Amino acid sequence: MKIENKVIVVTGGSGGIGQALARNFINENAKAVILLDINFDNFVSTNNKLISKICDVTIEKEFAKIIDEINHEFGLIDIFCSNAGILSLGNEQSSIEDWNKNWYLHVMSHVFAAKKLIPEMLKRGSGYFVNTSSAAGLLSHIDSVTYSTTKHAAIGFAEWIAITYGKQGIGVSILCPQAVETAMTKGRENEVSALDGMMRPEQVALDVIKAIKKETFLISPHEQVLGYFQNKANNYSRWIGGMQKLRQRLKS
Repeated sequence: MKIENKVIVVTGGSGGIGQALARNFINENAKAVILLDINFDNFVSTNNKLISKICDVTIEKEFAKIIDEINHEFGLIDIFCSNAGILSLGNEQSSIEDWNKNWYLHVMSHVFAAKKLIPEMLKRGSGYFVNTSSAAGLLSHIDSVTYSTTKHAAIGFAEWIAITYGKQGIGVSILCPQAVETAMTKGRENEVSALDGMMRPEQVALDVIKAIKKETFLISPHEQVLGYFQNKANNYSRWIGGMQKLRQRLKS
């Protein structure tokens, strides 16, 4: 997948990874990069190729309407980055409100994008999705049951899209970093996700660019995650035991 002259949408675009992706897409000579988020209070763009639009991607009708607007204004979308996310800590007692927020943002927003975009992508025989999950989707997050569960589901959905449509011109990548320096991780520098260090959004964005060009499914900016993932697959019970020990150590 080439990025030059492509129409690209990035959700969760008001800061962090979303804005870093946008800047790099512009540097790669994209035709237009449209950022979606629920607000852009601290966002200013002087580049006429970088556009911000207010949208709650958890509401399907609102999302579908904004996609129609983008298609009309800029042309059909070539690359869609489902990057919006939240982190709410909690265990099995988490409220239904927290579950719904996580589910609709981390899973259903990806579903809404696929439902809206795949039919036209199939007609053209090309299109690309970058779905931000997390290392928590491959592994776990010991402090958040809602985040862990929905990020696992996001990976499952991306796998299904890749398996079903990968031979029809539709590419998919999942972005699975550990801690990245964003508003989400501010004040959480000592949590388990940051044990291998916090990464700058700009580095994550560069890894995404490389993955799109090579059409690589798994993007793992923190190299250690691949080793952890392999350990999990090689001996699931031992990996669970290791995570239990890690949790006890961090909670003591």
